Amino acid sequence: MSEQKRKPIVNWLILITTIVVVFLLGLLASSITQRKAEAVFAYTPTVKINQEEPRNDVWGKNFPREYQSYYETEDTSFRSKYNGNAMIDMLEVDPRLVVLWAGYGFSKDYNQGRGHVYAVTDLHNSLRTGGPTGPDDGPMPSTCWTCKSPDVPRVMKRDGVAEFYKGKWARLGPEIVNPIGCADCHDAETMNLRISRPALIEAFERQGKDINKVSHQEMRSLVCAQCHVEYYFDKKRPDAEGVPYLTFPWDKGMSVEAMEEYYDNKEFKDWTHKISKAPMLKAQHPGYEVYLTGIHAERGVSCADCHMPYKSEGGVKFTDHKIQSPLNNIANSCQVCHRQEAKTLIKNVYDRQDKIIENRDKLEELLVRAHVEAGKCWDLGATEEQMKDILMGIRHAQWRWDYAAASHGGSFHSPVEIGRVIATGIDIAQETRIKLARLLINLGFEGEVPYPDISTKEKAQKFIGLPMEKLEEEKAKFKQELLPQWLKEAKERESKYKTETIQ
Repeated sequence: MSEQKRKPIVNWLILITTIVVVFLLGLLASSITQRKAEAVFAYTPTVKINQEEPRNDVWGKNFPREYQSYYETEDTSFRSKYNGNAMIDMLEVDPRLVVLWAGYGFSKDYNQGRGHVYAVTDLHNSLRTGGPTGPDDGPMPSTCWTCKSPDVPRVMKRDGVAEFYKGKWARLGPEIVNPIGCADCHDAETMNLRISRPALIEAFERQGKDINKVSHQEMRSLVCAQCHVEYYFDKKRPDAEGVPYLTFPWDKGMSVEAMEEYYDNKEFKDWTHKISKAPMLKAQHPGYEVYLTGIHAERGVSCADCHMPYKSEGGVKFTDHKIQSPLNNIANSCQVCHRQEAKTLIKNVYDRQDKIIENRDKLEELLVRAHVEAGKCWDLGATEEQMKDILMGIRHAQWRWDYAAASHGGSFHSPVEIGRVIATGIDIAQETRIKLARLLINLGFEGEVPYPDISTKEKAQKFIGLPMEKLEEEKAKFKQELLPQWLKEAKERESKYKTETIQ
């Protein structure tokens, strides 16, 4: 009898459970349908984009999530143990850099780079670009614009590549106004990744490689390698004689020694050091070359995997275009593969950076001493023949230091290789200083050459003879008088651009 009384209760429970399950399945189906609809809506183009369209906000009409995340690179609040995305005056942090770059633009001004959205603004503000008063004035060539804006491929297509590189930096001031963005990396029709800068394509061609045949995963690093590489301005190119043509020195390989050999064979120098008179090389930012020697590249991890990881929003998976240090986004970058706690992963990074920077700082000190000692040799009447090997030693040692220092993130990307490069730099610097000590004795100098007081940026700049007040006045005048004209002209030009709406 009790069993018969329980049966209706069981039946009711089954019925209620069924209703709840059906209701939840209905909600799930509705959510899936809604999210699919959101995904379709999110990627339904609203405007027709021309490949030469440089304005990121126009591309953003079709890809609002990517556009919104890109403009989050305006955030400069992140600070790691070493740098971050805030503007940091590196010459103030380490005044020895002023002496190492004496006679070169970086001794005037060198700030930690901010996000891509500041690419054009920071170039306007830098003392390295000087205070031009017109299109044919200033210290820098037009080539210096190459990596800063999607206006660059637009102008290159219009004028030609070699023509783009001609003349002074100020010549293209009214043309290059939009910061690094969509057209630099994407095909307007397919949104596939593309290479928009000829120097990378040309470097591959000289190696007998077709860049169009690489995989999508490789492209997720190569679009970065358009700019985050070592390069120089080749003025001896047969088809563009005298033009500072942007070139990657990869013909003999991508290692620090291979590129050094390439430069030495061409007898190329970026500048002559003001104190030591050494024929110097300035490493730009060989991030891609260093990355290739690291474990992440060996495992097939791309630049975008860590610096632009995927994220989901409203049922849509897309690439986060807030390009930044993975340390500011560990959950979506590092912890996708590494299951350790965030604090452990951060410690792993800092441990490697600490060890690399400790030795890099030692090499810096040796190089400052070598430059000063070489300057003393010249003062005492040394001949060019006596100084020849010494100057090449300074050149090669500082090239290794700069290669390690300029490859931002190199102490993490490839700590073994960067450690090796710095070690060989220390070895060369020490051997060079032994030669300097012998020469100083031969020239009648006894004792130790005094180390200069370069405890601050200002003292270091005064030591190498930089007229900082004059340079700052010229820059202020440029920003007050010429720069507004550039921006006004650009605004008038872009007001005539037509954007076609897709019905």
